[in-house]
Amino acid sequence: MAGERLEKALKKFRQRYAKAGQSEKSLVLNDFCLATGYHRKYAISLLNRPADEPVRKVKRRRGPTYSATALRAVELVWKAAGYPWSARLKALLPLWLPWLRKRLPRLTPAVEEEMLRISARQLDRRLQQKKQTLKRRIYGRTKPGSLLKHHIAVKTDNWDVKEPGYLEIDLVSHSGDCASGEFLHSINVTDIHTGWVETRSLMGKGEAGVVKALDEIRRELPFPLRAIDSDNGSEFINYHLYRYCQKHDITFTRGRPYKKDDNAHIEQKNWTHVRRIFGWDRYDTRPLQAAMNDLYTHELRLMMNLYQPSVKLREKERVGTRLRRRYDEAQTPLDRLIAGRDSRDLPPAVQTLVALREQLDPFALSVAIDKKLAAIAALQKEGARKQTSVLQPPHPSPRGGVCQESPHEKVKTSLG
Repeated sequence: MAGERLEKALKKFRQRYAKAGQSEKSLVLNDFCLATGYHRKYAISLLNRPADEPVRKVKRRRGPTYSATALRAVELVWKAAGYPWSARLKALLPLWLPWLRKRLPRLTPAVEEEMLRISARQLDRRLQQKKQTLKRRIYGRTKPGSLLKHHIAVKTDNWDVKEPGYLEIDLVSHSGDCASGEFLHSINVTDIHTGWVETRSLMGKGEAGVVKALDEIRRELPFPLRAIDSDNGSEFINYHLYRYCQKHDITFTRGRPYKKDDNAHIEQKNWTHVRRIFGWDRYDTRPLQAAMNDLYTHELRLMMNLYQPSVKLREKERVGTRLRRRYDEAQTPLDRLIAGRDSRDLPPAVQTLVALREQLDPFALSVAIDKKLAAIAALQKEGARKQTSVLQPPHPSPRGGVCQESPHEKVKTSLG
């Protein structure tokens, strides 16, 4: 009824407005705005339309579908899981929900239903403003190796495998702003089929150290190591690693020089599993190496492989000038490892991991990771202060000579 009255009133006002002169139009416009409450500009646009044009109903925008409580709970999981992107966040919500109930006793079934119903695109919209500070650049310090290239085959495409054991491998430097001297590196490997990741820290990038770290990783993998693919760095293209692969019947291939896309899987993991955790600071002491390896082999390994889903590229299709990529459903590396297999046929190492995931609280893992990262940051700052105090030049004396620091000044210098 209100719409019909508005349409009749608008029709009469349009007829008056069309017949009115220039001075009278303002009076008609004043009466129309007073009767409807419209802004003058909007009222003018309505009155200038044909007299028989019906009034268009303004569509009301849909109100918020998800409550603030559900969004706060999602944000709590998002932060504890290390800020995964929307597709991974949606996949890990059901996995983390039993442990979230213990953290939020007042979590109702209605709120849980909202959390599981929210789409990945809506998660992107809701968390968009909180993602601006998470982007940083990556710098590498890899020198090409010139030995044995004719022995190691070049692989330009991805392994199309249906079983685990085919790894991409890379080294990430922790040199900070200065690459002089000896500093730590992280050797990072990822399995093509499952997305399983293992990482170790080593001092320098000597050939023997790389082989030792890879051998330790091979023994910790829950599946046999069948092949590795690396870049052309001298830390990989050498006789030590070549003989090691021959001894353990491991296929060894390499990518093309200056073509990082040949090792796209590991380049992505370098960000999610190393750079995003430790940043770009300099790490160059043995205590730091021990602390990093303690984190790599315990909490971080379990968090990333048992509780963090990832997506895999299923196919690519060329549509005109665009390349359309389709991905499979997000799953954790452990879920991909046990997919399609009976629980009784799983290897003992995998059965142990499945039982461990049922007992471990991912929120407690997240807290433990933060504590160890804080301890590592303290060690790193302490080492940086000591190095600054050693490298600081002596103060010139007022008489033109060089004055020596007093013990009190040395203490102040070492403490920053």
